[in-house]
Amino acid sequence: MTAVRLLASAAFALAGTAAAAQDLPDLGGREITVVTENAYPPLQFMDADGNAVGWEYDAMAEIAERLNATVAYENISWDAMIPAVSEWQFDLGMTGITIRDDRKEVVDFSAPYMTSQMLMIVRADEQRFTDAASFGADPDLLVSAQPGTTPFYTAVYEILDGDEANSRVVKFETFSAGLEALRTGDVDLTLSDSAAAQAYVAASDGALKIVGEPLGTEEFGFIFPKGSDLVEPVNAAIEAMRADGTLEALNQKWFVDYAMGQ
Repeated sequence: MTAVRLLASAAFALAGTAAAAQDLPDLGGREITVVTENAYPPLQFMDADGNAVGWEYDAMAEIAERLNATVAYENISWDAMIPAVSEWQFDLGMTGITIRDDRKEVVDFSAPYMTSQMLMIVRADEQRFTDAASFGADPDLLVSAQPGTTPFYTAVYEILDGDEANSRVVKFETFSAGLEALRTGDVDLTLSDSAAAQAYVAASDGALKIVGEPLGTEEFGFIFPKGSDLVEPVNAAIEAMRADGTLEALNQKWFVDYAMGQ
């Protein structure tokens, strides 16, 4: 795995300058090792040129600048991320991680940086179901999901019968693989948080749409080893970014502008 340095983007230079006056903690150039999956656009992914980009990368760049820190990145699979961070192999994990009580038993979370809801993404010509109830009632319909994620648990417990081994849940190692299966007709439904779901639909050139009502509410946070001294400084930076509009600017860049540019 290759570590890469995180450089703050010029787009947030003015915000970073303003934040300097907010008396945020100074980490004195400390290096923070951040692990991610790079498989969940537009939060974090590899672009066409092989660069690691996304909402979380920009947010972490801004956090590092405001706290006077540097960042080195590593990559790991989703299923290994929480255990690795809990064992202090990395300082921080980011990959659109939903804040959950069971996860709090093994890692610490930052303050929420994003609140979202699960939406149902289907092909544009889908007419067999219009909501979670009608999907659940048809035994021939399949949903894609990445095991251990919020979409997986939502599919199992809010749409289907609560059986995590239900064969109607087709498991994929990455979210993008499940979304591609939806496009090709191998599954009939994919779930995603609302911000990302809207971006996928907007970028699909009419191939995808959203049906039904939102399924629950979730909050995303960065994860740390239990007892990490980075939680408080990162929380301070997140709250400063929320207050001065930086988080909203990131939402506009990655969930609106990026999607429309695809």
